[in-house]
This record gives sequence, structure tokens and C-alpha cells, in this order.
Amino acid sequence: MVKGRTSVSRRRVLKVTLVLFGVAVVSAFGLLGVVWAMTPIPDSTQPKATAQGSVIYYRDGRTVLARQGVNRRSVTLDKVPQVLRNAVIAAENRSFYEDQGVSLKGTFRAMWSTVTGQQLQGGSTITQQMVRNYYSGLSQERSIVRKLKEVMISLKVDRSKSKDWVLEQYLNTIYFGRGADGVHAAAGAYFRKDLGRLNLAESAYLAAVIQQPSRFADPEGADLYAARERWRSVIDAMAAIGAITSEQAAAATFPVLARPRAIFDPRGQEGYMLDQVTAELKSRGYTDEVINQGGLKIVSTFDKNLMAAAERAVTSVLPEGTPRKVRTGLAAVDPATGEVTAFYGGRDYAANKFDNSFSAKVQAGSTFKAYALAAALDNGFGLETLVNGNSPLRVASADIPNSGGYSYGQVNLVRATQSSVNTAFVDLGQRVGLDKVVKVAQNAGIPAEQLAPHRGAATLPLGVASVSAVQNASGYAAFAAEGVHREAHVIRSITDADGRTVRSSTKGRRAFGEQAAVDATYALRRVVEAGTGSGARLTDRPVAGKTGTTDESAAVWFAGFTPQLAVAVDMFRDDNKPVTVNGSALYGGSYPAQIWRAFMTEAMKGKPVKEFGEPSGYGYSSPYGDYGSGAGQGAPSPSPGTGQDGGSEPGGDPTPDREVPAPDQGPGAGEPPGRGPGQGPGDGPGGGWSEQDGGWDRDGGYDDLGLDGLGRRLGTP
Repeated sequence: MVKGRTSVSRRRVLKVTLVLFGVAVVSAFGLLGVVWAMTPIPDSTQPKATAQGSVIYYRDGRTVLARQGVNRRSVTLDKVPQVLRNAVIAAENRSFYEDQGVSLKGTFRAMWSTVTGQQLQGGSTITQQMVRNYYSGLSQERSIVRKLKEVMISLKVDRSKSKDWVLEQYLNTIYFGRGADGVHAAAGAYFRKDLGRLNLAESAYLAAVIQQPSRFADPEGADLYAARERWRSVIDAMAAIGAITSEQAAAATFPVLARPRAIFDPRGQEGYMLDQVTAELKSRGYTDEVINQGGLKIVSTFDKNLMAAAERAVTSVLPEGTPRKVRTGLAAVDPATGEVTAFYGGRDYAANKFDNSFSAKVQAGSTFKAYALAAALDNGFGLETLVNGNSPLRVASADIPNSGGYSYGQVNLVRATQSSVNTAFVDLGQRVGLDKVVKVAQNAGIPAEQLAPHRGAATLPLGVASVSAVQNASGYAAFAAEGVHREAHVIRSITDADGRTVRSSTKGRRAFGEQAAVDATYALRRVVEAGTGSGARLTDRPVAGKTGTTDESAAVWFAGFTPQLAVAVDMFRDDNKPVTVNGSALYGGSYPAQIWRAFMTEAMKGKPVKEFGEPSGYGYSSPYGDYGSGAGQGAPSPSPGTGQDGGSEPGGDPTPDREVPAPDQGPGAGEPPGRGPGQGPGDGPGGGWSEQDGGWDRDGGYDDLGLDGLGRRLGTP
């Protein structure tokens, strides 16, 4: 009887156990079913998983200038070498193409490690790793809930997406160390190679890095030994799955790793270029987030060869003894498009990120006279118009002299420009109307806020307003384009991650009349052929331009152009002292003109020679061909000079060309007494620096003493 009762009890216990087990199983499956139903594939990705940095190219659209932001460039799977795909599969998930997207053994091992507090072990498939890194809503926290969610999404992804799609996303999102996200960036970071050129050994190393990217990024000592062992295990695994032969595995040698370097380590002028591209992107409404993570392809306007030529022109012309405080700006603008094709930012971007050509604004000096000339010619005056070149010229309560008090008498506009006669241009400004001069300068790209402090100043035509080298080059480009101004810009096109391209407009607007531009260009040609700018002559083609030297040589200029390119060069000091080299003060006709010529000699090499248009009613001849139509009244036909002493003057007048700094004016003359706007304490008349609009702005001096082509002051032995 006892034995029978015992058997019944055991059967009851077994039944209860089976019932409880069944309930547990059903509950588990029910729970899994609930979890399955409540865990859809996320409809968004993690921002950082798909973020791509922007790539900036030179104007050819192929040569990389810089990379900005996240170091990732997503590629399609067909761009990834098969050897690299095989290496990653061998290292991370040999059953990738056969499994269901999940390794149950690895998953339970990881969950057990999490429950027990032990070190979390590997075992995730490529699909699971991709899901964890790619989709939003999945953190990297170590919890059973997160792991279960990962498993469910991985199973669903495996059922709804192709294996190739999963592998493509994985290879583009995985971190490889050295700041490289994705295989494309990794190829460059470790081997300085395009992705498609990786060999077996290099591919195996990138696969090995995935396990411990920080440790294997730049291994030394024990880490190098571990990296070699891991690399060899990948090679052996590739042989084991039949991706390579045993002979290939035996012959493989550990690859040579390139030295780590920053994602973008600016050299030479690169930092200055990147700053300007970034500034223009922001001005167009692109945020830092889009620039750094939006995968933009930006084609800049910069010509790599011309950028190098600009740097060579500055460094080759200036002597070794040039003080470091002397700064030089150079900017080249294409008149047909407004593109800044080249510029010189400074000696050392790492030491001084403030660039000399875009940010630095210094007095325009006599280069500004070109705008006053255009305003006159656009408002009924002609090249034969006579203006007062006597010295001094009294305006309001101020006397404005010429160099040495020399009086030129009544001079036409060609002579006034060629000899840079200050009093003649002050007289011209009064007769034309300063508001018209301001309007032309604005139309040519000089910002209104930089002209505003000087709108009523009699000395406005002498260049008291401050401009940058880029602004002045852009303004002179309007003369080269026969009166049409196109806004200076540094971006040709922007292509987003979806392939949509926006191109910069090159449509211009008329700054002043076509004939006014042609006539002004003739007068500016005389500056180079027989005036203060003879140091800028090119032997093979016509050149037009203007020198400029501000009060006490605080800033010196040469701005000029051919029909194909406009270039401005300025020199100044960041401490507001006179620009001197080897103890001698500089003038616009000296080093600025020589730097201009050195750059343009390279820039124009091989370019066709294009002639300027024919001026109206003013006959003349030139070394590049005769254009004469009858001379206008009071305008004898000039001939080119020798370039040694400024050349013979119109009508055979042997008087040398001269430019002179005009004195500071008193109250009522349109300028504040003593110092111009933005000047610092302790500066003398016409001096001073201030930080304005993100750049140094110099205001308040006057103009010009010229040098001949040999660097000698005109009018001296």
C-alpha cells in the first residue's frame, strides 16, 4: 500500500512539473511573441552612424583640398574590394551569409555575462553589430532588455533586407580607430590608399582592427605583438573559409602602417582656404552640423597651381630681411565669373589664422582713384576733361598739396591718372559729386559700411576708405569685364549627400557703363606703360593698373588686371608703423608691383593675349598695337615711356610723375580732426587699427609717392 501511494505521489509531482514547465514554455514563447510584435525595425538611423564629413576640392573638382568634420565617406558595396569583405567576414562572422542574423550561443553568453556582472564577451553577428550601431533607439548599454531588443530587430532585418545591404551598412558605420569611420576613411587613415587599391595584407589588418580599434590604431611593443597575432588569425580564418589559398596565407606579410596624422592637418595656405570656404558656407545658411556631418562635396574656386604661384610671388620677391610684422596680401579674381582663383593668406596659418587678403582691410590709397575716374566717365566727363592739378588745392578749410608742392596746372584725366595727381582727383570728386563716386565703388563691390565714414570727405577719391585685397581685386575685375561686376566668391558648387548640386551664380550686374570702363582702362594702362606702375609691366601683353601708397607708407598697393584676371597686392603692418624693408619705406610701385608682376607672369603663361577695348575720342599708341581714333580736345596723343623715370608725359612734358600723401584735414572738411574712424589712442594723423566686422580695419590717411620700375622715387636722380 505504501509503495502504491508513493508511485501516485511521483506521478502527481511529475504532472505538476510538466504543467509548470509547459506554462513556463508557453509564457516564454508568449513573452517572446509580445516582444517580437512590439519591436519593429526603427524607421530612423542614429545621426552619427550615417554622418559624413564634407570634402572640399580645388576648382578641378578632383583634387582634395580639405576634409571637414566626421571622417566618413559612405560607399556602395561594389566599391569595397572582395578581399576586404572576405577578411571582415572571416574575422567577425564566418557564417554571415548562412545564419539568420543572430548567434543564439553568443547572445546567451553575453546575457549571462551581463547578469553575473562578468566582463561582457563577444559573439554578436555582423547583423547584430550593424543593428546596434545603425538604428536609433538602441544604445550601447549592457542590459538584457537592450540585448533582447537587438536580437529581435536583427532577426527582422535579416528577413527583410539582403545580406549585401547589411554588410554595406556595417562596413560604412563601423569604427576603425585613427578617427576613421567606415572602410573608405580607414583605407586612407592606415595606408594612405584609395579603398579599391587595398591588398590582402592591408585588408586583413583593417578586419583585425575592428576588434580593438584603439589598441591597434598605432600599436607598439606588446600591442604590436598582439596586433600581429590578431592579423595572422584573420589570414588563417580567410584560408579556413576558402577565401584565400593556404599558399596565399603562408606568403602574406604584415603590412606597413602609415604614420597616424590628423584628419586634416592644414599646410601652407590650406587653413586659410578652408576658413574662407567654411565662412561662405555659413553665409549661405549651412550650419556646423550640416558642414561636419552632411557629407557635402564642395568644389572651391581655388586653383592649386595659382595658389602656389601666389605664395611663390610673395616669398620670392620680398628679401630675407623683411620684418615679420610686415604682412602681404594678394588676391586674384576672374572677371568673367567673380571666382577668387588664388590668394595669399600669410606666412604661417598655425601661428596666425588671421589672413591678409580677406580679413585685413587697409586704406585703398590711390588705387581708389580708379573708382572716381569711372564715376566721372560714367557721368558725362571724358578722358580729355581738364581738372585742376595745381598745388595746393583748397577745399573748405584744408589745403591739399601734391608731392613737393608741385603744380601740374590743368591736366586731362589720362595725365591725372598716370601721374596720380592728388589735387586733380580731389577736384574731380568735387565736380562729379562724391555720392556718385561712392555709388560706383559700391557697385564694384566695396561694402557700403566701409565707405560710409568717408562719404562726405573731399579726400574720398584719394583712398581714405579701407578695403581688403579681395575687395579691391573684385572691384578692378569690373574694369576688366568692361563695367560688369560679379560678386567675389570662393565656392563653385555644393553637392549634398543625395547628389543634388547647387552651382554658384556667375551672373553679374553693371557697375558702370561699358565705354566708361574701356576709357578708364586706357588711363590705367598709362599708369603701367609710362607712370608710377611701370614695375608691373608684362612683356607679352597689355596691363592696366594703379599704385597706391597711404600716409607714411602705412599701406602700399598695386591693383591691376588683364582682360582675363584682376589681381590686387597690398602690404601693411599689424602695428600701424610704416612699411619698411631694409630701412627703406615702401611704395606701391616697388614691391607690390613686383609681386603682382611675378604672380601674373606665372598666371598668364600660355594664356592667349587679349586686347583691351578702344577708348572713345582719345587717340593713342601702345607697345601692343595702335588704336588711335582722333584725339579729343585738350588731349594730345601720349607715347609710352621708358619705365625708368615714369616715361615722357603727354605732349612731351618731361615733368616726372609724383604722388603725395595729403595732409590731415581740419573740421568741416568731411573728416574728423586728427584721426579717422576706428583709430587707436596715440596714433598720429591718418593712423590706427580697429577690429571691425571680424577683420582689422585701417582708416584715415592719404596717398601716394610713386617709384619707378627700378624702385627709385620718381623725380629723383
